[in-house]
Amino acid sequence: MFKHEYAEVNSIRLHYVTEGKGKLIMFLHGFPEFWYEWKNQLAEFGRDYQAVAPDMRGYNLSSKPANVEQYRMKYLVEDVRLLAEHLGHKKFILVAHDWGGPVAWALAMRRPDYLEKLIIINAPHPAVFERELRQNPAQQKASQYILMFRTAEAEQTLSANNYAALVAVVLADGLKQGYFAEEDRQAYIEAWAQPGALTGGLNYYRAAALGPLTGQDDEASGSSTADPSLFMVKVPTLVIWGEKDVALLTGNLEGLDQFVPDLTIKRVPDGSHWVVHEKPALVNGYIRSFIEGKRE
Repeated sequence: MFKHEYAEVNSIRLHYVTEGKGKLIMFLHGFPEFWYEWKNQLAEFGRDYQAVAPDMRGYNLSSKPANVEQYRMKYLVEDVRLLAEHLGHKKFILVAHDWGGPVAWALAMRRPDYLEKLIIINAPHPAVFERELRQNPAQQKASQYILMFRTAEAEQTLSANNYAALVAVVLADGLKQGYFAEEDRQAYIEAWAQPGALTGGLNYYRAAALGPLTGQDDEASGSSTADPSLFMVKVPTLVIWGEKDVALLTGNLEGLDQFVPDLTIKRVPDGSHWVVHEKPALVNGYIRSFIEGKRE
């Protein structure tokens, strides 16, 4: 049984789950997940670290600000930094998947002094993703779902029939293959059903400057004209990538080393966007080897 705690940081209340003692390793979930995404990692790394998985703002049991502006990156980054300080750590290891990834990338770019090592799982570097959205028609097509997520109808669409659309995307394959059980389905539905939680998660997409998703230049994030040095990551970084990801294509790995000089990439050819769930032992092994400095 993991320990559930709350922290008052950055003018909000964050719920987090913690296991073990020692050096801090923090896990950031993506959409539409919550702390529970990392239950296998909490069990594994809680044996010899303080393993912590928060519900990010807007999700499950954490605060859900009503204003979309409150989901801009500067607030998300500070949530993580201040949570680490609340836990008594000025240096920590950060692991992130999906939407947790942009937050982790941004923290590494803006406050590298806080990070010992960075592990990213199927989450593109912002400058590389902007390039792919601008130049790669396949990635543009794969990202069209974001347009729906930004609409006023998104909550109704995704919650219909007891969250059938979300169950289909996140859980269906796992329920068939046996790496998810009925109790997992119930845990996810309970988290999605928390008042305001679905809107909170969707607000990440609404607040983000992502584009061009339809080929229109005025949707672009503008990072292509920004100083490339602003996107440099000077923290030792491991990227784990399920190559069967249909939303985030492998083009997001090309040229990544230009922004991340100390980079290790582990491709999982038969892994999807949900490789954390599909292959927890493999993912845990890659993470442990990296953070403990083992060479394969």
